[in-house]
Amino acid sequence: MPQHMDNAEQAVDRVLELTGGEVRLGLPLGLGKPNRFVNALYQRVKADRSLSLEIYTALSLGRPGAGSDLERRFLEPFADRVFADYEELDYLHAVRKDALPENIRVFEFFFQPGSLLNSTDAQRHYISVNYTHAARDINARGVNVVAQLLATRERDGRRQYSFSCNPEVTLELLPMLKARRDAGETIVAVGQVHHDLPFMENDASLGRWLPEMDILLDDEQAQTRLFSTPNMPVSHQDHFIGLHASTLVRDGGTLQIGIGALGDALVHHTLRRQHHNDEYRALLGQLPMSDSQRQLIEREGGVGPFQQGLYGCSEMMTHGLLTLIDDGIIRRAVYDWPALQRRVLADAALTPTLALLDDMRDSGDLPARLGADDLSRLRHYGIVQEALTLRDGGDNLSLPNGVVVPNDLEDGATREALKAVLGRGLLGGTVMHGGFFLGPRAFYQRLRELDDDTRAAINMTRVNYINDLFGEEAICRLQRRDARFINSAFSITLLGAAVADQLDDGRVLSGVGGQYNFVAQAHELAGARSILMVRAWRERGGEAQSNVVFSYPHNTIPRHLRDIVVTEYGVADLRGRSDEEVVMATLNITDSRFQAQLLKQAQEAGKLRRDYQIPEPHRHNTPEALQRLAARAGAGALPSFPLGSDFTNTEQRVLEALTWLKAKVSQKEYLKLGRKALFQDYHAERYGEELARMGLADPDGLRERLYQRLLLTALEATKPR
Repeated sequence: MPQHMDNAEQAVDRVLELTGGEVRLGLPLGLGKPNRFVNALYQRVKADRSLSLEIYTALSLGRPGAGSDLERRFLEPFADRVFADYEELDYLHAVRKDALPENIRVFEFFFQPGSLLNSTDAQRHYISVNYTHAARDINARGVNVVAQLLATRERDGRRQYSFSCNPEVTLELLPMLKARRDAGETIVAVGQVHHDLPFMENDASLGRWLPEMDILLDDEQAQTRLFSTPNMPVSHQDHFIGLHASTLVRDGGTLQIGIGALGDALVHHTLRRQHHNDEYRALLGQLPMSDSQRQLIEREGGVGPFQQGLYGCSEMMTHGLLTLIDDGIIRRAVYDWPALQRRVLADAALTPTLALLDDMRDSGDLPARLGADDLSRLRHYGIVQEALTLRDGGDNLSLPNGVVVPNDLEDGATREALKAVLGRGLLGGTVMHGGFFLGPRAFYQRLRELDDDTRAAINMTRVNYINDLFGEEAICRLQRRDARFINSAFSITLLGAAVADQLDDGRVLSGVGGQYNFVAQAHELAGARSILMVRAWRERGGEAQSNVVFSYPHNTIPRHLRDIVVTEYGVADLRGRSDEEVVMATLNITDSRFQAQLLKQAQEAGKLRRDYQIPEPHRHNTPEALQRLAARAGAGALPSFPLGSDFTNTEQRVLEALTWLKAKVSQKEYLKLGRKALFQDYHAERYGEELARMGLADPDGLRERLYQRLLLTALEATKPR
């Protein structure tokens, strides 16, 4: 059983003693890192060059950095409020500055998006791997210490522990480490307790893995703020992407989505489809939708409310997915027993009956004479009551009223007696399988507040169970009916490849994660579709660029796995299409400012006939057209923060202004705009709260006066019209 400690330094002492000072440390992705222990270990090794440390992990989380003094004025007060005393990772600071000591190396397979583009050390030591292979590859590197944040609670007089936010790789890795430990290798497992971490049940409970833990660290100084990811603004561009994607979700199906503004937009319009269906349909009716898209919606999705509900199966349990659970959209329960799951698919209103037992017996799913495992399973799923037990060595069944009958489902007396102990309804169903969670503070609070039934219906589990089919293919196929795997990419090629992890110069933006797994899975599951959401264009420094390109030096999703692509201008169904058909469909959802050039490239490459013309309805794909639609959308249709915000109302206005400045003004034009702004007459009193928030209400000197005028210019440009 684990050794309990209350000081991180003490835990480091023990780890170094057991490993001899050569530590290969495996850490979970994201929130689940035990920062106090990791920092203590890092500082010890940094100070003693006779020791060595290798860290294997993903998504090391740190406060956002500012790119300019204006951004710093905005970010620092916000970060102080939201992150408070969050304990930063010491090794991450060093990685960002390429300042790791020679005896410490950090290997990651997924970066906080965009945060390490300029770190040579991080780029050199990045490991490109599918999420499902992470545990295998970490183990192959000889990891000898694993450490993770744990949740804890007191229940029925016993202290319980949970992997909480990060069972996904840990549950894959632990059996591998146990095998190495049993073979004589030194393996050390450290769990650091955090009392605010939401306790998750089912597979996330340490349960049988508690004896494999060597150290349970409950350090009072480690009870600092959990890292959170505030909801970011959802633009009109994002909203129209989410609106289109929401029409492809099939009632009674399965849903997987990722984090970010596009995921929030999808959730928002899925909620409106359910709760404000008339307004939802009215907005859809204003979109310039092609006949092929309407046919696709009718064939693969829908626009009506969810009568059957959805089942959630996503490597990342997001704030949006929990919102869909709370609102009753994710409610289709699945069961881990194939015999029961098949019957639930055939009859969603299935209830425990004698006929159900007969059917299971006749089909061979149950023996006429129940064994201990059979009876346990029937009780677990609520088909019979807990009070039904075996007795007399399994020869008889004992009922709660003292009646004893033969253990024979074909016996007349037994059949009659069982009617009194049938369950009232099925139990043990799961509405959401998740691998890890990360999100805003309100999300963690909601998880802590879950009632017992809702908590029991969420199963945080192994990443391979969610992202793959192998090993448990039969039950996965039964559960994942009409799956929609909805993810994002930053660019697509005209021939259907997608780019989501790496820039054209080889620098890694984030990582592959589970995206490839889900796209491949969509091609293997009957009725499943992969849906990639992509912004058709981007703007930086006043220059608009297409996110649809003819080719790209790298791809995350190869074109032979092309499926459905959604931009703000519509939906392209690319599955099973010829290259020419793919080019035509992709051009239809491309921003019209770039269509002519792309069309020409495709024709010159011989992928498109020379006389082809883009259909008239698709030649008006412009931001201005979408703005006109947005203006007619009505109140509540396209909110900037559909799932709530950590930003105050004033901060939201300032954030929009700063975002406008970054998009519209190049570095070259920045001072030019500033000089112009100095001589413009703005009514500063209209923006007193915004200026005060940025410390520019009473500018001191030319620099602050310039900042004030730039901010006023941006506030004027982004004010509601």
